[in-house]
Amino acid sequence: MSESGHEQMITVWEAVGGNDYFDRLVDDFYIRVEVDELLRPSYPEDLTESRRTLAGFLVQYWGGSDDYSQERGHPRLRMRHAPFVIGPDERDAWLKHMLAAVDASDAPAEAKQLFVKYFDQASTAMINQPV
Repeated sequence: MSESGHEQMITVWEAVGGNDYFDRLVDDFYIRVEVDELLRPSYPEDLTESRRTLAGFLVQYWGGSDDYSQERGHPRLRMRHAPFVIGPDERDAWLKHMLAAVDASDAPAEAKQLFVKYFDQASTAMINQPV
C-alpha cells in the first residue's frame, strides 16, 4: 500500500525489469528462430531490425514507452503479418520458440503466465493459411 492508502499498480514492463528484459527475451527467441528450418526463410538475412521491432512492440504492449507506435504507427499485427505464409505449423514453431524464451527468462511466474496466454492468442490470430 502506498502512503495515500491506495495500492500502487505496476505494469508488467516494470515487474520484469523494463526494456532490458524484453531485449533479452527477443534475443533468446531469435537465437532459436535462426536455426529453425521452417521459420528462418520468412525472416530477412539480418535480424537486427526484426529484433528491434519485436522488442519495441513488446515494450509498448506490456506498459513501457510508446516508441514503437511513434515510429511505426498502430501495430496492426494481422495486417503486418499478412504477406507471410502462417499456417498452424508456422504458428506452432513460432510459439514453441517464444515460450521457450519466456520459460528460460527470469520473469516472475505471474508475468510468465500472462506472456504464455498472450503469445498463444496472438500467434493463433496471425494464422492466414487454411488448416
